[in-house]
Amino acid sequence: MIKIGITGSIASGKSTVAKMLSKKKYPIFNADYEVRKIYKKNFFKDKVYKTLGVKSKKEIKRIISKNPKKLKTAEKIIHPLIRKELRAFTKRNRRKKFLIFEIPLLVESKLMNNFHKIIFVNSKRDIRIKRFQRKGKNMKLFNVLDKRQLKPVKKIKFCDYVIHNNNSLKKLKKRVKLIQNKL
Repeated sequence: MIKIGITGSIASGKSTVAKMLSKKKYPIFNADYEVRKIYKKNFFKDKVYKTLGVKSKKEIKRIISKNPKKLKTAEKIIHPLIRKELRAFTKRNRRKKFLIFEIPLLVESKLMNNFHKIIFVNSKRDIRIKRFQRKGKNMKLFNVLDKRQLKPVKKIKFCDYVIHNNNSLKKLKKRVKLIQNKL
């Protein structure tokens, strides 16, 4: 099995690249999706309530937007749970040829050694902001989450491939296809 990690800045197009690489043939582990699932679990809500004094995802986002240091606190609860899900996903899919892992904080979490190849999806900040706002999310949260990530220039050093996603979907497909051929 070949494990491919996909990382990049917020709203850079990681999910789109993961879907293109998968071609609906290979399973995708989406860390953001797993976080959303965890937010719905009562044991998580209880733990977050004890730690941060809030229960809902909306309240957590509000607190993080007001006090970015709270993001680290929330991550200390979430990240071990995500790692557990990552291991379970790998075990469930151990017979597949390729596994694709979309993990925004892959480098920041020092998970590089868990993957055979790492792809960095890069996009200009103004384009990422537009994508983020199109999803109905606010700029304050974008800035907090964006600051949490290492600068692209630092993350790229740990990656095998870089995909620039500043143009059309057609150009993105071509770039992904080039990497698929190398894998």
